[in-house]
Amino acid sequence: MRAQGEWTQAGAPAVLAVANDYITAGSVDLSGITQIDSTAVALLLELSRRARSQGKALRFTTAPARLLTLVGFFELDALLSIEG
Repeated sequence: MRAQGEWTQAGAPAVLAVANDYITAGSVDLSGITQIDSTAVALLLELSRRARSQGKALRFTTAPARLLTLVGFFELDALLSIEG
């Protein structure tokens, strides 16, 4: 499933509103994200947490470079399953 829009503090409620859709799909294509701040990392963590609590795996693909930089900055590379 392709993520779209802003993954910022303002856009977080919209992302969380479709969290179950992402989890059901099992994969989130992050290439459609138009704006990112540190909230995006929190959203990735929350989506991963929700998937694990349902006994499901969730992977992220095609992450924008800025998001990969933030994930690396917070040293969460090993915790989040993000593929190029």
